[in-house]
Amino acid sequence: MPPHVAEWLNLTVRWIHFTVGVAWIGASFYFNWLENRLDREAKVRDEIAGELWAVHGGGFYYLEKYKVAPKRIPERLHWFKWEAYFTWITGFLLLGIVYYHNARAIMIDPAVADISSGTAIGIGLGTLLLGWIVYDRLCRTRLVEHGVAFAITGYVLVAALAYGLTHVLSGRAAYMHVGAMLGTCMAANVFFVIIPGQRAMVEAARAGRPPDPAKGRAGAQRSRHNNYMTLPVLFVMISNHFPSTYGSPENWAVLAGLTAVGMGVRHYFNVRHMRRHAAWVLPVAALAMAALAYVTRPHPVARAGLPAVTRTVSFAEVQSIIGRRCLPCHSRQPTDDVFRQAQAGVMFDTPEQIAARAPRILVRAVQTRTMPFGNKTGMTDEERALIGAWIEQGAHIDR
Repeated sequence: MPPHVAEWLNLTVRWIHFTVGVAWIGASFYFNWLENRLDREAKVRDEIAGELWAVHGGGFYYLEKYKVAPKRIPERLHWFKWEAYFTWITGFLLLGIVYYHNARAIMIDPAVADISSGTAIGIGLGTLLLGWIVYDRLCRTRLVEHGVAFAITGYVLVAALAYGLTHVLSGRAAYMHVGAMLGTCMAANVFFVIIPGQRAMVEAARAGRPPDPAKGRAGAQRSRHNNYMTLPVLFVMISNHFPSTYGSPENWAVLAGLTAVGMGVRHYFNVRHMRRHAAWVLPVAALAMAALAYVTRPHPVARAGLPAVTRTVSFAEVQSIIGRRCLPCHSRQPTDDVFRQAQAGVMFDTPEQIAARAPRILVRAVQTRTMPFGNKTGMTDEERALIGAWIEQGAHIDR
Protein backbone atom coordinates (compact mmCIF):
# COMPACT_ATOMS: atom_id res chain seq x y z
CA MET A 1 0.00 0.00 0.00
CA PRO A 2 1.46 3.43 -0.90
CA PRO A 3 2.58 5.24 2.29
CA HIS A 4 0.40 8.28 1.65
CA VAL A 5 -2.68 6.10 1.16
CA ALA A 6 -1.86 4.11 4.32
CA GLU A 7 -1.50 7.30 6.36
CA TRP A 8 -4.84 8.72 5.22
CA LEU A 9 -6.58 5.39 5.71
CA ASN A 10 -5.22 5.31 9.26
CA LEU A 11 -6.37 8.90 9.84
CA THR A 12 -9.87 8.32 8.44
CA VAL A 13 -10.56 5.13 10.39
CA ARG A 14 -9.04 6.58 13.58
CA TRP A 15 -11.15 9.74 13.32
CA ILE A 16 -14.34 7.73 12.84
CA HIS A 17 -13.33 5.44 15.73
CA PHE A 18 -12.78 8.45 17.98
CA THR A 19 -16.07 10.10 16.96
CA VAL A 20 -18.35 7.10 17.43
CA GLY A 21 -16.46 6.14 20.59
CA VAL A 22 -17.19 9.57 22.10
CA ALA A 23 -20.87 9.13 21.22
CA TRP A 24 -20.99 5.65 22.82
CA ILE A 25 -19.13 6.64 25.97
CA GLY A 26 -21.18 9.81 26.32
CA ALA A 27 -24.43 7.85 26.16
CA SER A 28 -23.11 5.28 28.64
CA PHE A 29 -22.01 7.94 31.12
CA TYR A 30 -25.26 9.85 30.75
CA PHE A 31 -27.61 6.91 31.28
CA ASN A 32 -25.65 5.66 34.29
CA TRP A 33 -25.80 9.17 35.74
CA LEU A 34 -29.50 9.32 34.96
CA GLU A 35 -30.17 5.98 36.67
CA ASN A 36 -28.36 7.13 39.81
CA ARG A 37 -30.02 10.55 39.90
CA LEU A 38 -33.66 9.52 39.47
CA ASP A 39 -35.95 10.77 42.21
CA ARG A 40 -37.52 7.47 43.26
CA GLU A 41 -39.49 8.97 46.15
CA ALA A 42 -41.37 11.58 44.14
CA LYS A 43 -45.16 11.44 44.14
CA VAL A 44 -45.61 9.97 40.70
CA ARG A 45 -47.88 7.41 39.09
CA ASP A 46 -47.60 3.81 40.31
CA GLU A 47 -46.16 2.67 36.99
CA ILE A 48 -43.24 5.12 37.28
CA ALA A 49 -39.96 4.08 38.97
CA GLY A 50 -38.56 7.60 39.17
CA GLU A 51 -38.41 11.04 37.59
CA LEU A 52 -35.84 13.73 36.94
CA TRP A 53 -35.91 17.40 36.00
CA ALA A 54 -32.95 18.87 34.10
CA VAL A 55 -31.98 22.10 32.39
CA HIS A 56 -29.62 22.22 29.43
CA GLY A 57 -29.01 24.35 26.37
CA GLY A 58 -31.58 26.94 27.36
CA GLY A 59 -34.42 24.50 27.95
CA PHE A 60 -36.04 22.37 30.67
CA TYR A 61 -36.39 18.60 30.39
CA TYR A 62 -38.61 16.21 32.33
CA LEU A 63 -37.80 12.49 32.26
CA GLU A 64 -39.65 9.48 33.64
CA LYS A 65 -38.54 5.88 33.96
CA TYR A 66 -41.18 3.15 33.91
CA LYS A 67 -41.00 0.25 36.34
CA VAL A 68 -41.68 -2.17 33.49
CA ALA A 69 -43.15 -0.65 30.31
CA PRO A 70 -45.80 1.93 29.34
CA LYS A 71 -49.28 0.72 28.47
CA ARG A 72 -48.75 1.79 24.87
CA ILE A 73 -45.39 1.53 23.14
CA PRO A 74 -44.80 4.49 20.81
CA GLU A 75 -44.01 3.75 17.20
CA ARG A 76 -40.80 5.75 17.37
CA LEU A 77 -38.26 4.55 19.90
CA HIS A 78 -34.67 5.76 20.10
CA TRP A 79 -32.16 2.91 20.34
CA PHE A 80 -28.55 3.26 21.39
CA LYS A 81 -26.57 0.58 19.58
CA TRP A 82 -24.87 1.82 16.42
CA GLU A 83 -22.35 3.86 18.37
CA ALA A 84 -21.17 0.67 20.05
CA TYR A 85 -21.11 -1.37 16.85
CA PHE A 86 -19.17 1.17 14.81
CA THR A 87 -16.73 1.80 17.65
CA TRP A 88 -15.83 -1.89 17.65
CA ILE A 89 -15.74 -2.20 13.85
CA THR A 90 -13.43 0.80 13.41
CA GLY A 91 -11.32 -0.31 16.35
CA PHE A 92 -10.84 -3.73 14.78
CA LEU A 93 -9.93 -2.10 11.47
CA LEU A 94 -7.31 -0.02 13.30
CA LEU A 95 -5.86 -3.17 14.84
CA GLY A 96 -5.42 -4.50 11.32
CA ILE A 97 -3.98 -1.28 9.88
CA VAL A 98 -1.58 -0.45 12.71
CA TYR A 99 -0.73 -3.80 14.31
CA TYR A 100 -1.52 -6.78 12.08
CA HIS A 101 -0.29 -5.12 8.87
CA ASN A 102 3.02 -4.36 10.61
CA ALA A 103 3.10 -7.29 13.02
CA ARG A 104 6.83 -7.94 12.68
CA ALA A 105 7.66 -4.36 13.63
CA ILE A 106 4.88 -3.49 16.09
CA MET A 107 3.71 -6.71 17.76
CA ILE A 108 6.93 -8.67 18.16
CA ASP A 109 9.83 -7.96 20.48
CA PRO A 110 12.55 -10.63 20.10
CA ALA A 111 13.77 -9.81 23.61
CA VAL A 112 10.36 -10.95 24.90
CA ALA A 113 9.52 -13.82 22.52
CA ASP A 114 10.91 -14.44 19.05
CA ILE A 115 7.68 -15.55 17.39
CA SER A 116 6.35 -15.28 13.85
CA SER A 117 3.96 -12.61 12.61
CA GLY A 118 1.25 -15.23 12.15
CA THR A 119 1.66 -16.42 15.72
CA ALA A 120 1.49 -12.87 17.07
CA ILE A 121 -1.68 -12.12 15.08
CA GLY A 122 -3.22 -15.43 16.17
CA ILE A 123 -2.52 -14.58 19.82
CA GLY A 124 -4.13 -11.18 19.32
CA LEU A 125 -7.27 -12.50 17.67
CA GLY A 126 -7.51 -15.39 20.14
CA THR A 127 -7.35 -12.91 23.01
CA LEU A 128 -10.43 -11.06 21.73
CA LEU A 129 -12.46 -14.24 21.26
CA LEU A 130 -11.37 -16.08 24.40
CA GLY A 131 -11.75 -12.96 26.53
CA TRP A 132 -15.40 -12.61 25.52
CA ILE A 133 -16.13 -16.32 26.05
CA VAL A 134 -14.63 -16.34 29.56
CA TYR A 135 -16.34 -13.09 30.54
CA ASP A 136 -19.74 -14.16 29.14
CA ARG A 137 -19.58 -17.54 30.89
CA LEU A 138 -18.65 -15.81 34.14
CA CYS A 139 -21.68 -13.53 33.78
CA ARG A 140 -23.92 -16.59 33.57
CA THR A 141 -22.79 -17.93 36.94
CA ARG A 142 -24.17 -16.98 40.35
CA LEU A 143 -21.02 -14.95 40.96
CA VAL A 144 -22.50 -12.09 38.91
CA GLU A 145 -25.06 -11.59 41.70
CA HIS A 146 -22.24 -10.58 44.05
CA GLY A 147 -20.95 -7.33 42.63
CA VAL A 148 -17.74 -6.93 44.61
CA ALA A 149 -16.67 -10.56 44.23
CA PHE A 150 -17.43 -10.44 40.50
CA ALA A 151 -15.42 -7.23 40.06
CA ILE A 152 -12.43 -8.65 41.93
CA THR A 153 -12.54 -11.86 39.88
CA GLY A 154 -12.73 -9.93 36.63
CA TYR A 155 -9.90 -7.64 37.66
CA VAL A 156 -7.64 -10.57 38.56
CA LEU A 157 -8.35 -12.18 35.18
CA VAL A 158 -7.50 -8.93 33.36
CA ALA A 159 -4.25 -8.62 35.33
CA ALA A 160 -3.40 -12.24 34.50
CA LEU A 161 -4.08 -11.56 30.82
CA ALA A 162 -1.81 -8.51 30.94
CA TYR A 163 0.93 -10.63 32.51
CA GLY A 164 0.58 -13.34 29.88
CA LEU A 165 0.47 -11.02 26.87
CA THR A 166 3.47 -8.95 27.99
CA HIS A 167 5.49 -12.17 28.02
CA VAL A 168 4.71 -13.08 24.38
CA LEU A 169 4.06 -9.73 22.61
CA SER A 170 5.71 -6.34 22.64
CA GLY A 171 4.56 -4.17 25.54
CA ARG A 172 2.70 -1.81 23.23
CA ALA A 173 0.85 -4.64 21.46
CA ALA A 174 0.08 -6.38 24.76
CA TYR A 175 -1.50 -3.22 26.16
CA MET A 176 -3.54 -2.65 23.02
CA HIS A 177 -4.91 -6.19 23.03
CA VAL A 178 -5.94 -6.01 26.68
CA GLY A 179 -7.89 -2.87 25.79
CA ALA A 180 -9.26 -4.44 22.61
CA MET A 181 -10.43 -7.45 24.59
CA LEU A 182 -12.30 -5.20 27.03
CA GLY A 183 -13.76 -3.22 24.13
CA THR A 184 -14.86 -6.45 22.48
CA CYS A 185 -16.64 -7.52 25.65
CA MET A 186 -18.36 -4.14 25.82
CA ALA A 187 -19.57 -4.23 22.22
CA ALA A 188 -20.58 -7.90 22.50
CA ASN A 189 -22.59 -7.05 25.61
CA VAL A 190 -24.59 -4.60 23.53
CA PHE A 191 -24.99 -6.95 20.55
CA PHE A 192 -25.68 -10.25 22.32
CA VAL A 193 -27.36 -9.24 25.58
CA ILE A 194 -28.51 -5.64 25.93
CA ILE A 195 -30.19 -5.06 22.55
CA PRO A 196 -31.81 -8.55 22.32
CA GLY A 197 -33.19 -8.06 25.82
CA GLN A 198 -34.59 -4.67 24.91
CA ARG A 199 -36.17 -6.09 21.74
CA ALA A 200 -37.82 -8.85 23.77
CA MET A 201 -39.10 -6.27 26.24
CA VAL A 202 -40.60 -4.10 23.49
CA GLU A 203 -42.17 -7.08 21.70
CA ALA A 204 -43.74 -8.34 24.93
CA ALA A 205 -45.14 -4.91 25.76
CA ARG A 206 -46.64 -4.50 22.29
CA ALA A 207 -48.21 -7.97 22.54
CA GLY A 208 -49.66 -7.20 25.94
CA ARG A 209 -47.46 -9.73 27.73
CA PRO A 210 -45.43 -8.96 30.86
CA PRO A 211 -41.73 -8.58 29.90
CA ASP A 212 -39.24 -11.09 31.26
CA PRO A 213 -37.57 -9.27 34.20
CA ALA A 214 -34.48 -11.51 33.93
CA LYS A 215 -33.61 -10.00 30.56
CA GLY A 216 -33.90 -6.53 31.99
CA ARG A 217 -31.64 -7.37 34.92
CA ALA A 218 -29.06 -8.96 32.61
CA GLY A 219 -29.05 -5.89 30.37
CA ALA A 220 -28.64 -3.58 33.36
CA GLN A 221 -25.74 -5.67 34.70
CA ARG A 222 -23.92 -5.72 31.37
CA SER A 223 -24.47 -2.00 30.93
CA ARG A 224 -22.94 -1.37 34.35
CA HIS A 225 -19.99 -3.62 33.51
CA ASN A 226 -19.43 -1.61 30.32
CA ASN A 227 -19.43 1.57 32.34
CA TYR A 228 -16.64 0.34 34.62
CA MET A 229 -14.54 -0.92 31.71
CA THR A 230 -14.63 2.43 29.91
CA LEU A 231 -11.77 4.31 31.60
CA PRO A 232 -9.28 1.42 31.40
CA VAL A 233 -10.07 1.12 27.68
CA LEU A 234 -9.59 4.86 27.19
CA PHE A 235 -6.16 4.65 28.83
CA VAL A 236 -5.12 1.85 26.51
CA MET A 237 -6.20 3.94 23.51
CA ILE A 238 -3.61 6.60 24.41
CA SER A 239 -1.00 4.31 25.99
CA ASN A 240 1.21 4.14 22.88
CA HIS A 241 2.17 7.78 23.59
CA PHE A 242 3.62 6.83 26.99
CA PRO A 243 6.48 4.33 26.67
CA SER A 244 7.30 4.61 30.37
CA THR A 245 4.17 2.49 30.95
CA TYR A 246 4.30 -0.27 28.33
CA GLY A 247 8.10 -0.12 28.19
CA SER A 248 8.55 -0.65 31.92
CA PRO A 249 10.05 -3.98 33.05
CA GLU A 250 6.89 -4.36 35.16
CA ASN A 251 4.60 -3.21 32.36
CA TRP A 252 1.85 -5.72 33.16
CA ALA A 253 1.69 -4.50 36.77
CA VAL A 254 1.60 -0.88 35.60
CA LEU A 255 -1.36 -1.71 33.35
CA ALA A 256 -3.07 -3.54 36.20
CA GLY A 257 -2.53 -0.53 38.45
CA LEU A 258 -3.88 1.94 35.92
CA THR A 259 -6.87 -0.33 35.30
CA ALA A 260 -7.65 -0.28 39.02
CA VAL A 261 -7.34 3.51 39.07
CA GLY A 262 -9.73 3.83 36.12
CA MET A 263 -12.31 1.51 37.66
CA GLY A 264 -12.03 3.30 40.99
CA VAL A 265 -12.50 6.76 39.51
CA ARG A 266 -15.50 5.54 37.50
CA HIS A 267 -16.99 4.09 40.70
CA TYR A 268 -16.62 7.43 42.46
CA PHE A 269 -18.52 9.26 39.74
CA ASN A 270 -21.17 6.54 39.65
CA VAL A 271 -22.02 6.85 43.33
CA ARG A 272 -21.13 10.45 44.23
CA HIS A 273 -24.76 11.57 43.86
CA MET A 274 -26.12 8.66 45.89
CA ARG A 275 -26.28 8.09 49.60
CA ARG A 276 -23.29 5.75 49.33
CA HIS A 277 -20.36 8.12 49.14
CA ALA A 278 -16.88 7.04 48.09
CA ALA A 279 -14.91 10.24 48.68
CA TRP A 280 -11.84 8.20 49.61
CA VAL A 281 -11.51 6.90 46.04
CA LEU A 282 -10.08 10.04 44.44
CA PRO A 283 -7.21 10.61 46.92
CA VAL A 284 -6.36 6.89 46.77
CA ALA A 285 -6.36 7.07 42.96
CA ALA A 286 -4.09 10.11 43.07
CA LEU A 287 -1.67 8.32 45.41
CA ALA A 288 -1.74 5.27 43.14
CA MET A 289 -0.88 7.41 40.10
CA ALA A 290 2.00 8.99 42.03
CA ALA A 291 3.23 5.54 43.08
CA LEU A 292 3.10 4.29 39.49
CA ALA A 293 4.98 7.36 38.29
CA TYR A 294 7.65 6.66 40.93
CA VAL A 295 7.92 2.98 40.07
CA THR A 296 8.35 3.73 36.35
CA ARG A 297 10.86 6.56 36.91
CA PRO A 298 13.88 6.45 34.58
CA HIS A 299 17.22 5.24 35.89
CA PRO A 300 20.69 6.38 34.87
CA VAL A 301 22.30 4.25 32.19
CA ALA A 302 24.49 2.57 34.79
CA ARG A 303 21.34 1.28 36.54
CA ALA A 304 19.29 0.46 33.44
CA GLY A 305 20.70 -3.03 33.06
CA LEU A 306 23.07 -1.90 30.30
CA PRO A 307 26.85 -2.29 30.10
CA ALA A 308 28.77 0.38 32.03
CA VAL A 309 30.44 3.11 29.96
CA THR A 310 33.35 4.80 31.76
CA ARG A 311 34.82 6.85 28.92
CA THR A 312 33.77 9.89 26.95
CA VAL A 313 31.59 8.95 23.98
CA SER A 314 32.05 10.92 20.78
CA PHE A 315 29.19 12.12 18.63
CA ALA A 316 30.70 10.28 15.67
CA GLU A 317 30.11 6.97 17.47
CA VAL A 318 26.53 7.88 18.26
CA GLN A 319 25.83 9.15 14.75
CA SER A 320 27.13 5.88 13.33
CA ILE A 321 24.81 3.87 15.57
CA ILE A 322 21.80 6.03 14.74
CA GLY A 323 22.66 5.79 11.05
CA ARG A 324 22.51 2.00 11.18
CA ARG A 325 19.67 1.47 13.65
CA CYS A 326 17.37 4.52 13.41
CA LEU A 327 17.70 6.16 9.99
CA PRO A 328 15.93 3.34 8.14
CA CYS A 329 12.68 4.72 9.62
CA HIS A 330 13.60 8.21 10.84
CA SER A 331 14.92 10.06 7.82
CA ARG A 332 13.67 12.18 4.97
CA GLN A 333 13.84 9.12 2.71
CA PRO A 334 13.33 5.98 4.85
CA THR A 335 14.66 2.68 3.55
CA ASP A 336 12.55 0.43 5.80
CA ASP A 337 10.37 -2.09 3.97
CA VAL A 338 7.26 -1.10 5.95
CA PHE A 339 7.65 2.45 7.24
CA ARG A 340 8.16 4.51 4.08
CA GLN A 341 7.63 7.87 5.79
CA ALA A 342 9.43 9.27 8.83
CA GLN A 343 7.45 8.00 11.80
CA ALA A 344 5.80 10.84 13.79
CA GLY A 345 7.80 13.23 11.58
CA VAL A 346 10.99 12.45 13.54
CA MET A 347 14.15 12.59 11.43
CA PHE A 348 17.83 12.12 12.34
CA ASP A 349 19.47 13.22 9.08
CA THR A 350 21.55 15.98 10.66
CA PRO A 351 23.55 16.32 13.90
CA GLU A 352 21.23 19.10 15.00
CA GLN A 353 18.17 16.89 14.60
CA ILE A 354 19.78 14.16 16.69
CA ALA A 355 20.82 16.56 19.46
CA ALA A 356 17.37 18.19 19.56
CA ARG A 357 15.75 14.80 20.14
CA ALA A 358 18.34 13.58 22.66
CA PRO A 359 15.97 13.53 25.69
CA ARG A 360 13.40 11.50 23.76
CA ILE A 361 16.08 9.19 22.37
CA LEU A 362 17.18 8.54 25.94
CA VAL A 363 13.65 7.50 26.95
CA ARG A 364 12.79 5.40 23.90
CA ALA A 365 16.10 3.78 22.92
CA VAL A 366 17.88 3.54 26.26
CA GLN A 367 15.60 3.61 29.31
CA THR A 368 12.50 1.80 27.99
CA ARG A 369 14.13 0.14 24.93
CA THR A 370 10.90 0.57 22.97
CA MET A 371 12.77 1.81 19.90
CA PRO A 372 13.49 0.59 17.29
CA PHE A 373 10.09 -1.13 16.99
CA GLY A 374 10.61 -4.77 17.81
CA ASN A 375 14.32 -3.97 17.65
CA LYS A 376 13.93 -4.55 13.92
CA THR A 377 17.38 -3.15 13.12
CA GLY A 378 19.12 -5.10 15.89
CA MET A 379 20.35 -2.36 18.23
CA THR A 380 22.56 -3.98 20.88
CA ASP A 381 22.71 -3.21 24.59
CA GLU A 382 26.26 -1.93 24.09
CA GLU A 383 25.01 0.55 21.50
CA ARG A 384 22.16 1.67 23.75
CA ALA A 385 24.66 2.19 26.57
CA LEU A 386 26.88 4.34 24.34
CA ILE A 387 23.94 6.50 23.26
CA GLY A 388 22.81 6.88 26.87
CA ALA A 389 26.30 7.81 28.05
CA TRP A 390 26.65 10.40 25.27
CA ILE A 391 23.35 12.02 26.28
CA GLU A 392 24.21 11.99 29.98
CA GLN A 393 27.57 13.58 29.13
CA GLY A 394 25.77 16.55 27.58
CA ALA A 395 24.79 15.35 24.08
CA HIS A 396 27.53 17.41 22.43
CA ILE A 397 27.81 17.25 18.64
CA ASP A 398 31.13 19.09 18.34
CA ARG A 399 33.39 16.37 19.72
